Amino acid sequence: RTSRCIWTTRIRGPGCSCAILYFRLTYACVLSSIIAARETIPMEANGSQQEEPGHLSVDHESLKEPRNKKGGWITFPFLAVAILGLGLATGGATSNLVVYLIKEYNVPSVDAAQISNIISGSISVAPVAGAIVADAFFGCFPIVAVAMVMAVLSLVMFTLTASLPGLRPAACQLGAGPCEQASTGQMAALYAAVFLLCLSAAGARFNQATMGANQFEAAADRDVFFNWYFIFFYASTVLGATVIVYLQDTVSWTLGFGVSCAASIVGLTALLLGARYYRQPPAQGSPFTGLARVVVAAARNRKVSVVASKEDLKFYYGPRRGDDDVKTGGDGVVTPSDSFR
Repeated sequence: RTSRCIWTTRIRGPGCSCAILYFRLTYACVLSSIIAARETIPMEANGSQQEEPGHLSVDHESLKEPRNKKGGWITFPFLAVAILGLGLATGGATSNLVVYLIKEYNVPSVDAAQISNIISGSISVAPVAGAIVADAFFGCFPIVAVAMVMAVLSLVMFTLTASLPGLRPAACQLGAGPCEQASTGQMAALYAAVFLLCLSAAGARFNQATMGANQFEAAADRDVFFNWYFIFFYASTVLGATVIVYLQDTVSWTLGFGVSCAASIVGLTALLLGARYYRQPPAQGSPFTGLARVVVAAARNRKVSVVASKEDLKFYYGPRRGDDDVKTGGDGVVTPSDSFR
């Protein structure tokens, strides 16, 4: 650029005015700069085009990943409130059920204890069936949501049985003859509430823990969540068995069941509000399916005679991986050993 400017100054001679020389000198310098820039830009553009795809892919991935990523600790407050709500609802409805049957439904104490034991056993066993259904067919979130709805309906019916005189028999008066027994319709309303409560426990108790663990990728985070899950679960159960029972005994049954119903509604609301953040893996089948297949296959082959010789590998399938010292047959099938397996 400097040589071009000097050459332009020399060819004009001393007869030119300083203004003309200055103008032509400036014009020449600017023109040469533009030409040099036009020669440089394509080279830089080519270099940027070679690096552009890599940079763009990294930027797009970094921008898309946070938007599409779900789960994590942002889901914990919603799940914690849902766990507390269901625990309060279940604990408040079942902890004092024997007293409720005796005082409000005139059920003999022995029969009331038997009914309470059956309900407690059903609530303890039913979650196994709920977990199987969630694993095999629908996933955790739909089952938990439906179970929370059933808990709300159950507590609404419990509250109605306590508040509406027509849904329970007349109070038993001491020394006034035999107590009035509950009618079939009154017991049907009570058993419907109990049945819905058992269904809610079946769908939510174990699946809440599994659903929460599915929100985390790291094993350490899952361990921390399980710790908090059991803390909230047992804390809510204790509160239901103490605070709710105190309200039922000292204030009224309607208030006790009403507080449990409100807790279940709050838990359901929190669960649904966090739906946009939940990671919902699809159902992957139940391990009990494979167990059932084994039982069916064993029943079908119960009359097959198995040869004790190691030479016959007909009834053995697939080698064991990781055992280098295992003797296999010609087709790679592991032969049985004499040692304890």
